[in-house]
Amino acid sequence: MIKVYGIKTCGSVRKALKYFKDNNIEIEYQDFRKDPVGQEKVDRWLQSVDIDTLMNKKGTKYRTLELKSLDLDANGKREWLIKENMLFKRPVIEVNENKTIVAFDEAIYETLFKG
Repeated sequence: MIKVYGIKTCGSVRKALKYFKDNNIEIEYQDFRKDPVGQEKVDRWLQSVDIDTLMNKKGTKYRTLELKSLDLDANGKREWLIKENMLFKRPVIEVNENKTIVAFDEAIYETLFKG
């Protein structure tokens, strides 16, 4: 089962959800605001996704928390992602136990989900 994580107000999440619906691909959806993920999930994602891909450095939350000024190392970024799920680049999609992809990219979706 494909699992999509995000927030409904995010444009990229809406595009991904529409893609799956339009292509009759069954997914499970989890909203970061209603049901945050913790350390175990973050660590699993980091096995297949780079920390800088997973962390949204262009988002409002990153700027509001002034994280750029902290010059965080990988562990510091990981700790922030665990305690503040709004720092994730969205959507985060678990394709299977060992594969996670981040963001909306229709070409990648076509290859992974329809190819």
